[in-house]
Amino acid sequence: MIKDFILPDIGEGVVECELVDWLVSEGDVVEEDQPIADVMTDKALVQIPAPHAGVITKLYYAKGDIAIVHQPLYAVDVSQSSGGVVADEQANTSQGVTETISQINNVTEDFLLPDIGEGIVECELVEWLVNEGEMVEEDQPIADVMTDKALVQIPAIKAGKLVKHYYRKGQLAKVHAPLFAIEVQAEVTTTVVEKTSVSAPQIEPVSTETVAQGKALASPAVRRLARSLDINIADVKGSGKAGRVYKEDITRHQQGNHQQHVKDNATVNPTSAIAPHATMIDAVDRIESIKGVKAVMAKMMVESVSTIPHFTYCEEFDLTQLVALRADMKARYSTDEVKLTMMPFFMKAMSLAINEYPILNTQVNADCTELTYKASHNIGMAVDSKVGLLVPNVKDVQNKSILDIAADITRLTNDARSGRVKPADLKAGTITISNIGALGGTVATPIINKPEVAIVALGKLQVLPRFNDKGEVEARKIMQVSWSGDHRVIDGGTIARFCNLWKHYLEQPQEMLMAMR
Repeated sequence: MIKDFILPDIGEGVVECELVDWLVSEGDVVEEDQPIADVMTDKALVQIPAPHAGVITKLYYAKGDIAIVHQPLYAVDVSQSSGGVVADEQANTSQGVTETISQINNVTEDFLLPDIGEGIVECELVEWLVNEGEMVEEDQPIADVMTDKALVQIPAIKAGKLVKHYYRKGQLAKVHAPLFAIEVQAEVTTTVVEKTSVSAPQIEPVSTETVAQGKALASPAVRRLARSLDINIADVKGSGKAGRVYKEDITRHQQGNHQQHVKDNATVNPTSAIAPHATMIDAVDRIESIKGVKAVMAKMMVESVSTIPHFTYCEEFDLTQLVALRADMKARYSTDEVKLTMMPFFMKAMSLAINEYPILNTQVNADCTELTYKASHNIGMAVDSKVGLLVPNVKDVQNKSILDIAADITRLTNDARSGRVKPADLKAGTITISNIGALGGTVATPIINKPEVAIVALGKLQVLPRFNDKGEVEARKIMQVSWSGDHRVIDGGTIARFCNLWKHYLEQPQEMLMAMR
């Protein structure tokens, strides 16, 4: 039977330690009380002994990793101890009669975070959907995690009771490391020799050092930070469970001390105090990590503007006829599953224009020696989601009707706004539309979604006065559009002619309908 050895408490307030060295390897046979590993806390080097004899089947950490208290350190097969399940006849003689029992027991298993995307080694724990102590069904969603590409929902692979979360909201979870522990029913076969009372192994420090810190629940890194700032960690109010102290608690404590020092100085030196009727507001800087989708967007945008020579082209569209057509079709065709917005018309008209100017649907290689003309018109749309900017794309627009495109847009928009876009919907885009006008803008300078070669930003739709053919002033539905193109492969004349054709289809939608195959 394989058991996980759970790293025990190795010092008051210690919640993690560094794995200094393994003293055994996977496959080794170990005896009870044999040293297994050396770990380093912020106080001492500690040697971890084996509480059971058996065969080491798995080491959960590599040398130099940070091991977590109350989480598995290694796995051991206790049924394969050096003496066997029941060592031999001598064991029967010296320890009494053995008995093999098979029964259904509740066992606790760790759920290891699986591969959730090519090359992804960690992800942010966005939300726990199940609390500790709750029962879960097989395939029930347990947690939302954020990779650098999308929000992914992690399901339970077994039914049982969730007994432990290994990460809190906002922490980075490691792929192939335990995400949560679940208690499940399993058939367990045990060999009983006699009932004995086994004391827990005594863990003695190999070497110690003097630490000028009070008692508190905190990690070694947090304790080191407190020492470096000359703060007694016992004086810090922890915001974590059971009063655990985090780095932000240390920072907040330091800032509080500074503010108190300022107030004390104002009391001692009244001439430096604020006027009686003035109100002082304590301003504290807030530091927030850039991670997840925001970090990926930042990296991609910097790479895009650093490697692609952008140029911008702007134009004005009169969408009066299209707005009227869309209003009529919306009343007839919109459902809960299909929201007939303006975007399906923009996408279909763009696809028709790409048929005449395919260079807008290309991708260029890194050293700009090859240009790939993409057969599929996978038109992306930038969506302002709760997790940051996402750009899902509608696949094969050239083969779809306006209603088909509308259905895809409705699904992608709902997924993006909830942050649960499938990774496949974010890949293989060929050209992008950014609808900045939905938030009130008119003109923009959008950044190309590399490796694409063009992007367009739609301004807000405005009712503006314009002259008709008779010289009369009319109220028209006007939209500004702003293109950015890759000047390595697209010149101004090409993007202007492409934009004029796209404009023609949108300003005279009957022409778009006639061009559709």
